Amino acid sequence: MAIVNITQMLNRALKNHYAILHANVINYDMAKTVMLTAQENKSPIIVAISEKALKGFANAHDFVQLIHHIVKQYRITVPIAIHLDHGEYKTVLAAIEAGFTSVMYDGSKLPLQINLRNTRKIVTLAHAKKISVECEVGTVPGKLEDNGVQGQLASLEECKLMAETGIDALAAGIGNLHGNYPHDWQGLDLTRLKEIHQTLPNIPLVLHGGSGIPDKQIKKAIQLGVCKFNVGTELLTAFSNALAYYFIEGGYKSKHGYDPRNYIPQGLSKTKDVITKKLKFLGSYNKAK
Repeated sequence: MAIVNITQMLNRALKNHYAILHANVINYDMAKTVMLTAQENKSPIIVAISEKALKGFANAHDFVQLIHHIVKQYRITVPIAIHLDHGEYKTVLAAIEAGFTSVMYDGSKLPLQINLRNTRKIVTLAHAKKISVECEVGTVPGKLEDNGVQGQLASLEECKLMAETGIDALAAGIGNLHGNYPHDWQGLDLTRLKEIHQTLPNIPLVLHGGSGIPDKQIKKAIQLGVCKFNVGTELLTAFSNALAYYFIEGGYKSKHGYDPRNYIPQGLSKTKDVITKKLKFLGSYNKAK
């Protein structure tokens, strides 16, 4: 099966009340770790890259070829989606042409009518190539960018209008944030999430900013239609903490301890641990059938 779009995996997860992990990666090592861990746990997974991280590659096509290479080299058989996260209009168009199997167009900061107009164009282009489309209403800010305030809640009317464009997944702001959550964060607005799910019961819902949300709220969100769960910060933090420990403990002083080949695997091992835990917690473990 290997490389697919997100539509079938999300619809299956929605029907059976579990969630698919969307793991943001920044380079080859992280992408390989994510995919091998999914293979080991027999779980479908979404390998995602943000517009900002994509700038680390020559172009969008290079990233797509990287994922194809890993699939072939390591004989990956579980469903893998190649997903653009939070892309602006032009970047989404480039991702569609480059062979991404799924794109997230983020026009949430634009006036609603422009967001909807752009989304309709993207849906037409993407669906012609069997590429899935995710879009956002409301806002999911970053804590540092927005001083820790809650994101703007998506209204039911906005959600209905966005669903009518033909998208395959909806990211609706329900108080979630990107990055680490501040101590005074008020939590997810599960009441709004319930209203959205009741209004659009057949639309897979997406929870951005998954790093740091309490387990109890995540479980409730899955019951209320969330079947795509985005994680990025938590993976990078696990990697960085492992490297920090290595240097603080003086690992670099050992023979060849200065060589990145001796400490990068330690960071990737901790990243793998987080991914494994998430796959089992979200319920996608052993669902790659």
